[in-house]
Amino acid sequence: MYGETLEIPCNIGAIKEEDVLITKWKYVKGLAGDLLVKQKSQNVVDSATDEYKGRVSMGANSNLLLSEARLSDQRTFTCMVVASQDIREYPVNVAIYKMPAALEISEKAEELEIGKLTKLGKCVAADANPAANITWLKNNKPLVADEKGISIQASVMVDPVTGLSTTTSSLEYAAEKEDTDAQFTCSTQHTEGAALVSSPVTFTITYSPENIVLQVISQGPLVEGDNVTMKCIADGNPPPTSFNFHLMETMVRVDDSDTYTITNVSRDATGEYKCSLIDNPSLEASVDVKVNYLDINLSPSGSIVKSAGSALNLSLQIDASGKSKVSWTKDNVKLDKEPIFRKLTYSDSGRYECQVTMEQLSRKASFELLVEGAPVIRQLSKQRGEDGQHKVLICEAEGFPKPAVSWSINGTSPVESPFINGKITHKITVVPSANLTVSCTVTNKFGMDTRAINVSSCKYKVVIDQTKLVVGIVVGLLIATMIVGLAYWVYMKKSKQGSWKTGEKENGSSEEEKKLEEKVEENSQKAEV
Repeated sequence: MYGETLEIPCNIGAIKEEDVLITKWKYVKGLAGDLLVKQKSQNVVDSATDEYKGRVSMGANSNLLLSEARLSDQRTFTCMVVASQDIREYPVNVAIYKMPAALEISEKAEELEIGKLTKLGKCVAADANPAANITWLKNNKPLVADEKGISIQASVMVDPVTGLSTTTSSLEYAAEKEDTDAQFTCSTQHTEGAALVSSPVTFTITYSPENIVLQVISQGPLVEGDNVTMKCIADGNPPPTSFNFHLMETMVRVDDSDTYTITNVSRDATGEYKCSLIDNPSLEASVDVKVNYLDINLSPSGSIVKSAGSALNLSLQIDASGKSKVSWTKDNVKLDKEPIFRKLTYSDSGRYECQVTMEQLSRKASFELLVEGAPVIRQLSKQRGEDGQHKVLICEAEGFPKPAVSWSINGTSPVESPFINGKITHKITVVPSANLTVSCTVTNKFGMDTRAINVSSCKYKVVIDQTKLVVGIVVGLLIATMIVGLAYWVYMKKSKQGSWKTGEKENGSSEEEKKLEEKVEENSQKAEV
């Protein structure tokens, strides 16, 4: 290698050292030039002149040591060995190699234009031997000259002093869009060393716009009142910064910006919009803009007062840019369908609200309905009290405003239900002493209604109790009489047993006993009755 010390072998052991008488190194330079001579058992004699003076010495095995190798040392050196019976010469051809210095790309282009053959840069491999071959690479893939999009020119210069070669390679390149951010390098592979690669370089790839797109920037579908921003995007490099925006029948030029904003759009802004390049109006893009809207009209609206039994016609008109959905509520409770009022009832009173939605748009309308009319008694009924001593009268009525309830008799424990949906229920408790007819009357500002009901007396309860008492007294008296008769009969029986002596008494006693038995039997029959 260039600049190193060379060790050139002599006879490679073909002749034994003890048989060598003289060893001599020489080289061919026109005429042979001697360098070193060594006789057996003597020191080495340096006979070198010119460029080898002071650079040569003899090493082990009679090898020639040559310091600071130069390109001029690329010649044949001969080792001559004289033995006792033979003389031999061993020529050695020397080649000097040198790696080039580090590779760098210089004279780089500021930018590359698509399709235009442009000098990309120059790569230099300096002071090499043999002369370096330079290869250009894009993204680590070799470029091959085709004289169309790739042109490579190389030259070699030899230093007259050192004899080293410097190779210069220039690359002309027609870029493509894909070359944006591509890495270009140059490299060389030396015979005796590793490959050298330059630092990568990238280039700005310029090209005229070929495609253009117009976008509408919005968070969602456009609705009336929104701001609409349009963005024009072209693929040139560097990208254009000024555009013409065609807004319906108007054209607006925008410099140093690719956007244009329309504020507070209305439904009339629906239509086709365009943008184009200022320096190339034929290159344009378009987009359809749709402004969504939703209008509703509910009839009737506000506060509505209607008579019970009458009809109410609803009308909901919808003007929308798309398909809408309708929902209804009454007093904040969702209804299954749109209300229909063919014959109004008091329960129809309330606040009605409709909500119409279309995508993210929503509109509401409402009305307050009040159904009024003269009161009507729907039912008049009676119930027996829990203790059986009183009766509860119930009057159920409808009407609006709230009807007042009155009875034809006074009652106790009056109870009135809450007035809901035009309905009211009134109850009173009575204890009639005789059969009578009771009427219920309901009244409001529109009229009145009366209904009667028959109520029977509760006295029969008391009669039933007195009868039970009389029967109990009679049964008790009969039982007492039977007890007295039985006691008397027992007494007479004993008296008869004590008077057997006279037949008359006996007969008389028998008659009295017979009468007594008949009396007891009579009393027994009365008790059974």
